[in-house]
Formats: sequence, C-alpha cells, structure tokens
Amino acid sequence: MESAGDWCLIESDPGVFTQLIKTFGVKGVQVEEMWSMDEGEGVFDNLRPVHGLIFLFKYLQHEEPPHPVVTDNRLEKIYFAKQVINNACATQAVVSLLLNCNHPDVDLGPELTKLKEFSMSFDPRMRGLTLSNSQTIRTAHNSMSNQTLFEFDQKAPTKEEDAYHFIGYIPINGRLYELDGLREGPIDHGPIAPGQDWLNVVHPIIMKRINVYTEGEIHFNLMALISDRKMLYERQIQELMRETQILGMETDDTEKEIRRLRMLIEYEDAKMLRYRQEMARRRHNYLPFIITLLKILAEEKKLLPLYEKAKERALKKGQKKVRV
Repeated sequence: MESAGDWCLIESDPGVFTQLIKTFGVKGVQVEEMWSMDEGEGVFDNLRPVHGLIFLFKYLQHEEPPHPVVTDNRLEKIYFAKQVINNACATQAVVSLLLNCNHPDVDLGPELTKLKEFSMSFDPRMRGLTLSNSQTIRTAHNSMSNQTLFEFDQKAPTKEEDAYHFIGYIPINGRLYELDGLREGPIDHGPIAPGQDWLNVVHPIIMKRINVYTEGEIHFNLMALISDRKMLYERQIQELMRETQILGMETDDTEKEIRRLRMLIEYEDAKMLRYRQEMARRRHNYLPFIITLLKILAEEKKLLPLYEKAKERALKKGQKKVRV
C-alpha cells in the first residue's frame, strides 16, 4: 500500500460521516451510531430504512475471510474499489456503500454519479486509484480532519500499536456483501431469502466479529447509513395533511402525530447544528489563544501558582489510586 500522502485520519463519529456525505454533494442520507447490539435484530427498528452498515474494528493481521471473495463477473455490477493508500478506508467504506445503494431516498449528486459512471468499467485496483486521485473526494475527506497543535512525523503503526480499519456491509441483488478495501474483492456472506430483512442476516455476523475481542475491550464501532430523518418526517407530515384534506377533517390522533413529527424535526435540526458546531471546533486552531493566555498568566504571575496547584492535584489523585 502506498504512503498516506495528504490523506488524514478520520474520526469514527456519526456527525463527521454525515458532514462528509453532505460535502460529497449526496442528499437523502445520514449516519447514526449504534450504541448497543444487545437488543438483537430489533436494534435497527428505529433507523429503517438502513442502506448499509459501517464497521470499524481493530485490524488483525493475516485474518482469513470468513466466506468466498468475489472475483467473477459480479464485479461488473458491484462497485468495489481496492484500497491503494493508507488513511482512506473511512471515505472508501462510505463511498462504496453509497455507490452500491439503490434506493429512491438516496441522491448521489453530480460528483459521485460522475465517479461511478467513469470508473464502473475498471477493475477494483483501478477503481481504487481513481477514487484516491479524485481531488473532490480527497478535499472532502481532509476537510473532516481535526486541527493539530503540533506536527509529528508520519509513521506506520508498529507491532505494539493498534491499527483500525473501516469496512461496509450492504445487500446487493439478494445477497449480503462485505466491502473491505484490503481484500481482492467483496466477501459474499450468502443469500437473503425472499421477504427476509437483510439486517436479520447481518446481525449475527457482526456479533460474531465483536465476540472475537475479549470481554471489556472496545475495539469496534458500528454506524448505520440511513435515510435522512428530517426528510422522512416531513414526508409523513405531508401524507397526513393530504389524508386530512381528502377526509375533510382532522382527528385528534392526526393532530397529535403531526405535533410529534414536528418535534422530531426540531430534534434533527438541533442535532445537525450541533454537528456543524463540533466540526467548527475540530477545525479551529486554538494555539494562538493558548499562547496568549499563557503570556497573560505569566505577566500577572499566576502561571506558576496554577502549575503548582495542578501538580498537587495530580499527586493526590495518584496517591488515591495507589490506596485502592
């Protein structure tokens, strides 16, 4: 795999991924984090429709694929791109899901539509090269980076350090596929029976993968690519109002449901505002403020006393841990 170049690391956060998708120009989707899988298959009930899953896990060297890797002519219809550079797996995972998604809610926008049309006839490695050399994709990816106070030399993880990797799960043409850019092709997890919910098929697969880690370890994160909640709520309100006009009357239940949906829309608006604010904080350079603050504290002879107090608190905290 080639050098990371100017591709940054991306935080596994639903707000970051949602903003990333919007930066691509995609409409009609957002990303939500799955906090627990303990509820079984019903854990996805409040998120439907779910178009794909993004799974972050601690990468294990030489891990064998659990099922056959697709290398046949199915690759002509499945968008699978080989990961050819470091640090791109987050964007590659979400782009692969989007380009394989066939749902009326999802509007890819001009950039991803053009990328798919241009590279669909390529082999997986050429698709990966096309994706990684896209100025639009790379710029959107790097716009999600956290502001760093100091620059360090880039280095690959050593044997002692944990490396993490993003992959995707998605149903395509009646079968469940795992899209891992480090493989030679998609992993075929088998058929989805007619009328069967694909999430009921993927749930035990993810649970099996999670259970690889020892109890108490958190080496994974799961996020769902879902339809834009605000769009769905607005659509439901329009449908209720249309039914009211046809019937010529509005019932108490209808009025209550519309109020509930409007509250959910307000919640989504507040959440998206919070995502934008968090993104602004990530990008902001606080170093000038910190330096100015330290200078003022030093001039007023408050810096050393603050340092001594902090040192004293740290020592007391350490002593308490020793007693326990």
